[in-house]
Amino acid sequence: MAVIFILLGGLVSYYIVWIIYARWFHPYSKYPGPFFASISRLWIIKELWQGKSEITQREWHAKYGPIIRIAPDEVVISDPSVIKTIYGAGTTFTKTEFYKAFSAPWARYPEHFCNIDPKSHGERRKLVNHVYTMSNCARYEPDVEQCIDLLAQRIKEASESGQPTDMALWFRWYAFDVIGILFFSRPFGFLELQKDYKGWTSATDVLIFFLAASACVPMWMRNLMLMSSIVVPGAIASVKAMDTMTEATVDAVKERQESLDKSGGVMEKDDMLASFFRVMEEQGNLDYFGPLEIRGEIYTALVAGSDTTATAITSILYHLMKNPRTYRKLRDEIDAAVAEGRLSCSGRAKYANAVKLSYFDACCKEGMRIHASLGLSLPRYTPKEGVELVGQFFPGGLRVGCNAQVVQRDKGVFGEDADEFVPERWLGPNAASMERHMLNFGGGPHMCLGKNISMLEIYKALPELIRDYDFELADPSKEWSVLNVWFHQPKKVYTVVTKRKK
Repeated sequence: MAVIFILLGGLVSYYIVWIIYARWFHPYSKYPGPFFASISRLWIIKELWQGKSEITQREWHAKYGPIIRIAPDEVVISDPSVIKTIYGAGTTFTKTEFYKAFSAPWARYPEHFCNIDPKSHGERRKLVNHVYTMSNCARYEPDVEQCIDLLAQRIKEASESGQPTDMALWFRWYAFDVIGILFFSRPFGFLELQKDYKGWTSATDVLIFFLAASACVPMWMRNLMLMSSIVVPGAIASVKAMDTMTEATVDAVKERQESLDKSGGVMEKDDMLASFFRVMEEQGNLDYFGPLEIRGEIYTALVAGSDTTATAITSILYHLMKNPRTYRKLRDEIDAAVAEGRLSCSGRAKYANAVKLSYFDACCKEGMRIHASLGLSLPRYTPKEGVELVGQFFPGGLRVGCNAQVVQRDKGVFGEDADEFVPERWLGPNAASMERHMLNFGGGPHMCLGKNISMLEIYKALPELIRDYDFELADPSKEWSVLNVWFHQPKKVYTVVTKRKK
């Protein structure tokens, strides 16, 4: 018994000393923030659970300034001027262990998003960069159109029923099906079957909190945090569903390899999966880029690419519906483009034509600005020699970061109306400066590889939907439901769809 009391006393003493150090002697002790955040990273978990951490951060920044302490060893900075220094090309800031939590357990090399070693990240990214260029992604435009056909059919049915439909759900299923056709040469069946294929989206909804939470806590707590998910209803079923996602990547690679073996190395399907097999062949070193790495590319697209793209599309349409003047102005631009032959009057809209619609382009940028697809900060370690940011010196090896949901509403960069949806801001002289201060797809050497896939999905789907249908919120007086647990997901965007008269 005496030993237990000694241990408990030692533990209590340790935490008292830690609190004193964290509050008054730590290099970050001078920065404001919630008391709990200054002594424990569990404050971030609390904010994740509530699902509105970006709102809390904006409130603290408004009250106390550009630097806020969100953990004993981490601050977030709201001043967009630091983006280039922290995230830009040539930066000496490095990724923290936060990103490792999202890596597949079977991966030999961390996926691009999860790779925290600058040298390794750069070398491995060079292997596949050409696969993700817009020129290469544009080759798959006819494949994406197959998914748009399915989406258009569901929208048509919604218009005929006259009942409100959840556009957030349809866009989410559309984004997943696009990944299916790009990597598997077939849609998964979300839109065709009108259901959650193998429970993948439900599984993501249940488990993403625990993945994000495990990324935010110290390394020694990660497994404990992940194990705690079993107390959540549906967690076991969600884990099994995620296992089927992993199995799908295994089957895709195996089937394609067997097809190549039978055909003597001839690619019968020219999709993104074929592109990765060509990388494997050109590399000539299966220990460096082999079947496991191809699986990693697919897995990343499934887990990270679908929901983030769906969020962007939903945000653009939602804010258009919330702003009827803007909606009408965009519709007029699309109608004029159709009348002048710059956009097809029927059938699928082409990306090359859609991207030239200046007001549509502005609406897309504004929708992604005002509602970023990721709602937490992107933490980095300061360089070992230390660095000065916003007039403050930061010692080496401490965590700093910016939250896209905060910096993309900075009034100094985006104007006094930065909290409002105003696409016209992107048609003015400050557009290039604003572009440099966007973090929706990350920045610098860690810019999201799947950005062009996402842009292709967005710029092809929305123009023709607005060309053919009118969209109106079922209850314009209500705000959408948003949950921020890393993915900044809109939910239940109930919309009345009406077929336009030509």
